Amino acid sequence: MRFKNVFSIIGPSMVGPSSSHTAGAVRIGLIARQLLAEEPVSVKIALYGSFADTYWGHGTDLALAGGLLGYATDDSRVAEALEEAERRGIEITFVRGVGLAPHPNTAKLELVAKDGRTAQVIGASIGGGNVMIHEMNGFTVRCSGEYPTIVVLHDDRPGVIASLTTVLGESKTNIGYMGVDRKGRSAEAITVMELDSVPDADLLGKLREIEDVKEVTVINLNSKEAEHQ
Repeated sequence: MRFKNVFSIIGPSMVGPSSSHTAGAVRIGLIARQLLAEEPVSVKIALYGSFADTYWGHGTDLALAGGLLGYATDDSRVAEALEEAERRGIEITFVRGVGLAPHPNTAKLELVAKDGRTAQVIGASIGGGNVMIHEMNGFTVRCSGEYPTIVVLHDDRPGVIASLTTVLGESKTNIGYMGVDRKGRSAEAITVMELDSVPDADLLGKLREIEDVKEVTVINLNSKEAEHQ
Protein backbone atom coordinates (compact mmCIF):
# COMPACT_ATOMS: atom_id res chain seq x y z
CA MET A 1 0.00 0.00 0.00
CA ARG A 2 1.18 3.50 -0.75
CA PHE A 3 -1.12 5.09 1.85
CA LYS A 4 -0.69 3.95 5.44
CA ASN A 5 -2.56 6.51 7.49
CA VAL A 6 -5.92 8.23 7.48
CA PHE A 7 -5.57 11.71 8.86
CA SER A 8 -7.18 15.12 8.92
CA ILE A 9 -5.70 18.36 7.69
CA ILE A 10 -7.08 21.82 7.30
CA GLY A 11 -9.60 20.79 4.73
CA PRO A 12 -11.41 17.50 4.23
CA SER A 13 -10.94 14.34 6.21
CA MET A 14 -8.82 12.39 3.77
CA VAL A 15 -6.33 9.70 2.95
CA GLY A 16 -2.88 11.28 2.41
CA PRO A 17 -0.43 12.37 1.35
CA SER A 18 -1.77 15.46 -0.45
CA SER A 19 -5.10 17.24 -0.37
CA SER A 20 -4.60 18.45 -3.93
CA HIS A 21 -3.37 15.18 -5.38
CA THR A 22 -5.56 12.80 -3.38
CA ALA A 23 -8.65 14.35 -1.77
CA GLY A 24 -9.33 16.59 -4.75
CA ALA A 25 -8.72 13.72 -7.16
CA VAL A 26 -11.17 11.48 -5.27
CA ARG A 27 -13.82 14.16 -5.64
CA ILE A 28 -13.22 14.54 -9.37
CA GLY A 29 -13.59 10.80 -9.82
CA LEU A 30 -16.76 10.71 -7.73
CA ILE A 31 -18.34 13.58 -9.66
CA ALA A 32 -17.59 11.77 -12.92
CA ARG A 33 -19.16 8.56 -11.59
CA GLN A 34 -22.28 10.41 -10.46
CA LEU A 35 -22.60 12.17 -13.81
CA LEU A 36 -22.65 8.76 -15.50
CA ALA A 37 -25.16 7.72 -12.79
CA GLU A 38 -23.69 4.24 -12.46
CA GLU A 39 -20.41 2.38 -12.17
CA PRO A 40 -18.42 2.54 -15.43
CA VAL A 41 -16.95 -0.46 -17.21
CA SER A 42 -14.06 1.52 -18.69
CA VAL A 43 -12.46 4.90 -18.06
CA LYS A 44 -9.76 6.82 -19.92
CA ILE A 45 -8.06 9.43 -17.75
CA ALA A 46 -5.82 12.13 -19.24
CA LEU A 47 -3.61 13.88 -16.67
CA TYR A 48 -2.22 17.37 -17.10
CA GLY A 49 0.47 19.47 -15.41
CA SER A 50 1.64 18.30 -12.02
CA PHE A 51 -0.98 15.54 -12.04
CA ALA A 52 0.81 14.05 -15.05
CA ASP A 53 4.28 14.57 -13.56
CA THR A 54 3.74 13.19 -10.07
CA TYR A 55 0.51 11.19 -10.08
CA TRP A 56 2.09 7.83 -9.17
CA GLY A 57 4.16 9.08 -6.26
CA HIS A 58 1.30 11.16 -4.83
CA GLY A 59 -1.34 8.49 -5.36
CA THR A 60 -3.46 10.54 -7.75
CA ASP A 61 -4.15 7.43 -9.81
CA LEU A 62 -5.45 5.61 -6.73
CA ALA A 63 -7.51 8.64 -5.68
CA LEU A 64 -9.21 9.04 -9.05
CA ALA A 65 -9.95 5.32 -9.12
CA GLY A 66 -11.33 5.52 -5.58
CA GLY A 67 -13.74 8.25 -6.58
CA LEU A 68 -14.84 6.23 -9.60
CA LEU A 69 -15.62 3.37 -7.21
CA GLY A 70 -17.74 5.68 -5.04
CA TYR A 71 -15.31 6.03 -2.13
CA ALA A 72 -15.17 9.06 0.17
CA THR A 73 -11.99 11.11 0.55
CA ASP A 74 -11.12 9.50 3.89
CA ASP A 75 -11.86 5.91 2.90
CA SER A 76 -8.84 3.69 3.60
CA ARG A 77 -9.81 1.51 0.64
CA VAL A 78 -8.51 4.24 -1.69
CA ALA A 79 -5.08 2.67 -1.19
CA GLU A 80 -6.23 -0.42 -3.09
CA ALA A 81 -8.66 1.23 -5.50
CA LEU A 82 -6.91 0.14 -8.68
CA GLU A 83 -6.85 -3.48 -7.54
CA GLU A 84 -10.53 -3.28 -6.60
CA ALA A 85 -11.40 -1.71 -9.95
CA GLU A 86 -9.67 -4.61 -11.68
CA ARG A 87 -11.60 -7.09 -9.54
CA ARG A 88 -14.84 -5.41 -10.59
CA GLY A 89 -13.84 -5.59 -14.23
CA ILE A 90 -13.38 -1.83 -14.65
CA GLU A 91 -10.66 -0.97 -17.15
CA ILE A 92 -8.88 2.28 -16.20
CA THR A 93 -6.29 3.75 -18.56
CA PHE A 94 -4.02 6.71 -17.73
CA VAL A 95 -2.45 8.90 -20.42
CA ARG A 96 -0.64 12.23 -20.46
CA GLY A 97 -2.93 15.02 -21.56
CA VAL A 98 -2.08 17.01 -24.67
CA GLY A 99 -2.58 20.77 -24.92
CA LEU A 100 -3.49 23.43 -22.39
CA ALA A 101 -5.38 22.79 -19.17
CA PRO A 102 -7.30 25.21 -16.93
CA HIS A 103 -5.13 24.36 -13.89
CA PRO A 104 -1.87 22.48 -13.16
CA ASN A 105 -3.82 19.72 -11.35
CA THR A 106 -6.27 18.82 -14.10
CA ALA A 107 -7.74 15.50 -15.18
CA LYS A 108 -10.04 14.61 -18.06
CA LEU A 109 -12.15 11.51 -17.44
CA GLU A 110 -14.05 9.70 -20.18
CA LEU A 111 -16.38 7.02 -18.81
CA VAL A 112 -18.30 4.28 -20.57
CA ALA A 113 -21.22 2.43 -18.97
CA LYS A 114 -22.22 -1.18 -19.54
CA ASP A 115 -24.99 -0.13 -21.93
CA GLY A 116 -22.64 2.09 -23.95
CA ARG A 117 -23.66 5.41 -22.44
CA THR A 118 -20.80 7.83 -21.89
CA ALA A 119 -19.88 10.71 -19.59
CA GLN A 120 -16.97 13.12 -19.77
CA VAL A 121 -15.60 15.44 -17.10
CA ILE A 122 -12.70 17.87 -17.03
CA GLY A 123 -11.91 18.84 -13.46
CA ALA A 124 -9.12 20.52 -11.51
CA SER A 125 -8.00 20.05 -7.92
CA ILE A 126 -7.47 23.64 -6.80
CA GLY A 127 -6.08 23.09 -3.29
CA GLY A 128 -7.21 21.97 0.15
CA GLY A 129 -9.25 19.14 -1.35
CA ASN A 130 -11.42 21.60 -3.28
CA VAL A 131 -12.21 21.02 -6.95
CA MET A 132 -13.60 22.92 -9.88
CA ILE A 133 -15.28 21.13 -12.76
CA HIS A 134 -14.75 23.01 -16.02
CA GLU A 135 -16.48 20.73 -18.50
CA MET A 136 -19.22 18.10 -18.50
CA ASN A 137 -20.05 16.08 -21.60
CA GLY A 138 -18.49 18.70 -23.86
CA PHE A 139 -20.28 21.65 -22.28
CA THR A 140 -18.43 24.43 -20.48
CA VAL A 141 -19.71 24.49 -16.90
CA ARG A 142 -18.73 25.45 -13.38
CA CYS A 143 -19.30 23.02 -10.54
CA SER A 144 -17.47 22.83 -7.22
CA GLY A 145 -19.17 19.80 -5.71
CA GLU A 146 -19.47 21.69 -2.42
CA TYR A 147 -23.25 21.80 -2.70
CA PRO A 148 -25.88 19.40 -4.03
CA THR A 149 -25.95 20.02 -7.78
CA ILE A 150 -28.51 19.29 -10.48
CA VAL A 151 -27.26 18.81 -14.04
CA VAL A 152 -30.03 19.15 -16.62
CA LEU A 153 -29.56 18.23 -20.29
CA HIS A 154 -32.24 19.82 -22.42
CA ASP A 155 -33.00 21.32 -25.80
CA ASP A 156 -32.31 25.02 -26.20
CA ARG A 157 -35.92 26.23 -26.30
CA PRO A 158 -37.61 29.33 -24.92
CA GLY A 159 -39.09 28.81 -21.47
CA VAL A 160 -37.09 25.73 -20.41
CA ILE A 161 -34.89 27.55 -17.91
CA ALA A 162 -37.88 29.49 -16.59
CA SER A 163 -39.71 26.20 -16.06
CA LEU A 164 -36.74 24.73 -14.20
CA THR A 165 -36.49 27.67 -11.81
CA THR A 166 -40.27 27.74 -11.31
CA VAL A 167 -40.32 24.10 -10.22
CA LEU A 168 -37.46 24.71 -7.82
CA GLY A 169 -39.11 27.85 -6.46
CA GLU A 170 -42.40 26.07 -5.88
CA SER A 171 -40.56 23.41 -3.89
CA LYS A 172 -38.84 26.10 -1.76
CA THR A 173 -35.44 24.98 -3.07
CA ASN A 174 -32.90 27.81 -3.22
CA ILE A 175 -30.41 28.05 -6.10
CA GLY A 176 -26.95 29.19 -4.99
CA TYR A 177 -25.45 29.21 -8.47
CA MET A 178 -26.71 28.51 -11.99
CA GLY A 179 -24.79 28.23 -15.24
CA VAL A 180 -25.97 27.47 -18.79
CA ASP A 181 -24.13 26.41 -21.93
CA ARG A 182 -25.37 25.23 -25.30
CA LYS A 183 -24.01 23.59 -28.44
CA GLY A 184 -25.71 26.20 -30.58
CA ARG A 185 -28.99 28.01 -31.12
CA SER A 186 -31.88 25.54 -30.75
CA ALA A 187 -29.39 22.71 -30.16
CA GLU A 188 -28.64 20.75 -26.98
CA ALA A 189 -27.98 22.75 -23.82
CA ILE A 190 -26.98 22.09 -20.25
CA THR A 191 -28.05 23.86 -17.07
CA VAL A 192 -26.07 23.33 -13.87
CA MET A 193 -27.58 24.45 -10.57
CA GLU A 194 -25.93 24.31 -7.16
CA LEU A 195 -28.62 24.09 -4.47
CA ASP A 196 -28.80 24.77 -0.75
CA SER A 197 -30.53 21.43 -0.12
CA VAL A 198 -30.59 17.93 -1.57
CA PRO A 199 -33.39 17.54 -4.14
CA ASP A 200 -35.89 14.80 -3.31
CA ALA A 201 -37.39 12.28 -5.73
CA ASP A 202 -40.61 14.28 -6.14
CA LEU A 203 -38.70 17.39 -7.22
CA LEU A 204 -36.52 15.42 -9.64
CA GLY A 205 -39.60 13.82 -11.13
CA LYS A 206 -41.20 17.22 -11.79
CA LEU A 207 -38.03 18.48 -13.45
CA ARG A 208 -37.92 15.44 -15.73
CA GLU A 209 -41.52 16.08 -16.79
CA ILE A 210 -40.68 19.51 -18.20
CA GLU A 211 -40.98 19.62 -21.96
CA ASP A 212 -37.63 19.52 -23.80
CA VAL A 213 -35.78 18.17 -20.73
CA LYS A 214 -33.80 15.04 -21.63
CA GLU A 215 -31.83 14.10 -18.52
CA VAL A 216 -31.65 15.22 -14.90
CA THR A 217 -28.63 14.07 -12.89
CA VAL A 218 -27.70 14.80 -9.28
CA ILE A 219 -24.13 15.43 -8.10
CA ASN A 220 -23.92 15.07 -4.32
CA LEU A 221 -20.54 14.31 -2.76
CA ASN A 222 -22.20 13.81 0.62
CA SER A 223 -24.49 11.06 -0.62
CA LYS A 224 -24.47 7.58 0.93
CA GLU A 225 -22.47 6.40 -2.08
CA ALA A 226 -19.54 8.50 -0.89
CA GLU A 227 -19.71 7.18 2.68
CA HIS A 228 -17.89 4.17 4.08
CA GLN A 229 -19.58 0.91 3.16
